[in-house]
Amino acid sequence: MNAHMNNSRGAAALQEGIETLKVLAEPVRLRILRLLLSAGKEICVCELADSLLVPQYAVSRHVKELEREGLVRSRREGKWVYYSAEKPGGGFHKKLLQAVLALPENSAREDQKNFAKRLKLRAGGKCILGIQNKNLLPKGA
Repeated sequence: MNAHMNNSRGAAALQEGIETLKVLAEPVRLRILRLLLSAGKEICVCELADSLLVPQYAVSRHVKELEREGLVRSRREGKWVYYSAEKPGGGFHKKLLQAVLALPENSAREDQKNFAKRLKLRAGGKCILGIQNKNLLPKGA
């Protein structure tokens, strides 16, 4: 393997890392990923919306970006879409997820409190309700 090929691969890996960090520079995406990592299970988009106090359409847009970067995976079950943190695919990914979990605890305290309350509304470990926070529903809904 020649030095040029090594440099090209290194540059591509660096650019990939930069793109991932750009995605996580958005606070809502970082909050979503942190909740998914701390949950350790699949979470419905409406549970994320209620926990973060962010409209469902915005949560959906943000998780799509996280999914595109390989940080989150989705699964549809009927009308519900469940999201979970993707298993680390390499050293950078693993360290990045560790860094997300190592963020100061007080920055996520309110999210975690809302999240714990919202998960209590599950039946059989599944989301059975849509958005519960009326302020997050579209006008006229």
